[in-house]
Amino acid sequence: MILRTTGLAKRYGRHVALDAVDLAVPRGAVYGLVGPNGAGKTTLLAILAGLRRPTTGTVHCELPRQRVALLPDTPQFDPWLTGREVVALARNLVAGKESGPRIDDALHAAGLAEAADRRVGGYSRGMLQRLGIAATVVGDPELLLLDEPVSALDPAGRREVLDLVLRLRAQATTVLSSHILADVQEVCDTVGILRAGRLLYQGPLDNLLVGRAVPAYRVRLRESVEPVAEHLRREEWVTGVDQEGHALRVGVRSLAEAELRLPQALAAADARVVSFEPLAADLESVFLELTS
Repeated sequence: MILRTTGLAKRYGRHVALDAVDLAVPRGAVYGLVGPNGAGKTTLLAILAGLRRPTTGTVHCELPRQRVALLPDTPQFDPWLTGREVVALARNLVAGKESGPRIDDALHAAGLAEAADRRVGGYSRGMLQRLGIAATVVGDPELLLLDEPVSALDPAGRREVLDLVLRLRAQATTVLSSHILADVQEVCDTVGILRAGRLLYQGPLDNLLVGRAVPAYRVRLRESVEPVAEHLRREEWVTGVDQEGHALRVGVRSLAEAELRLPQALAAADARVVSFEPLAADLESVFLELTS
């Protein structure tokens, strides 16, 4: 494990922000840290980065502090500096000297190449988020701690950052805090679920999802959704039908049985089918189950 905590706790008076957290981050992993608002994610990342002290417990990291980089959830910079100057300063602090090509690479990877020489006081919220990412990766850290890295980005920006996280997997271990569960499921191989400061689950994402799928199909229709739903509800192998716009979520006794009988039932109902597919458990459904 590249990073581990034992019995980690943080209290502010009577408020317990973290309670006996035993975190274990494998080397080379993209570790997704998820939980409701106030679960303790930001506090945990700040302690891992050395910005806060735990009340009790220990943190063991196999890397020197200068090989660890933190992206806070709301990065802020001196407004009179240009984007290039911010990234150059970040590079100089950890690498001892500026490196023009590496600075340009970081700005390009964060989507700021064209705005690099503008003063950051004129940057939008999304641009500041991108600048924070560039300043975080420019020092070539071996451990990245990212607190909500895509929270202020548009869909195109989110896609670029997620692709960057995937590219960095070969050279850095990443702990990624996010409330966008689809993003966590896409890029993370390990996940930890926090609620009220306690770690409810930790381990491979596949292990969390396996065995939790409720046999069901999603059927997308061109039209006449309700008559088709009524027809399917009369089938004895169907356990439930829910309408989702022009789609139906059809619960079945088994996926194998549905493979044989669902096409026949849809044809008998004169359904104009766009597509249908089996549904697997996703992180959102498991997250709601564990945190509700």
